[in-house]
Amino acid sequence: MRELLSKYISEAAIPLVEYLIQEHKVNLKIVHQRQTKHGDFRTLPNGKTQITVNNNLNKHQFLLTLIHEIAHHVTYRKFGRVQPHGKEWKTVFQHLMLPFLQPNIYPKKILPYLANYFKNPKASTDTDVKLSLALREGMAETGKSFIFEIPSGSVFSFKNIPYKKGKKRRTRYECLNLNNKRVYLFNQNAEVSLVK
Repeated sequence: MRELLSKYISEAAIPLVEYLIQEHKVNLKIVHQRQTKHGDFRTLPNGKTQITVNNNLNKHQFLLTLIHEIAHHVTYRKFGRVQPHGKEWKTVFQHLMLPFLQPNIYPKKILPYLANYFKNPKASTDTDVKLSLALREGMAETGKSFIFEIPSGSVFSFKNIPYKKGKKRRTRYECLNLNNKRVYLFNQNAEVSLVK
């Protein structure tokens, strides 16, 4: 397990993660990138549970996603079926993540964003723009740009659909879907491909 984990998380986090995996009998599967999620927790038809985490995440994102999913597993074992990101899960997630919030695991520049996020953790870290950008170290995936970086009026592709970037609302951008002519709201940290 140590050898596998060393590819995905920092060395300092490995003993803590190994402990959680063994203590809670976690069935972990590392999978290829999925567009809509970083990881998931599910109950299989045989009654066992499985956690999956995308293999393309950097070490900071991977660890946070893994603990997020282990929190679902622990919440399910402790409380049964409850609201997926409800108060039980939030409490468990905060408790499990606390030992990882240290500078030998997360860089000092990321820790304040994590501390703020953990006051009331959400279903996705991507909804917290500052944390999302900090976890990605301010860099979009190769060949992509964050939507806030591209000029207004630019045409871009998101999930193979062309859009035109419009005006910014408070925290999100209005973008016109060029196929169905509807306006959609995009988070500032959405990664898109500019259409030349």
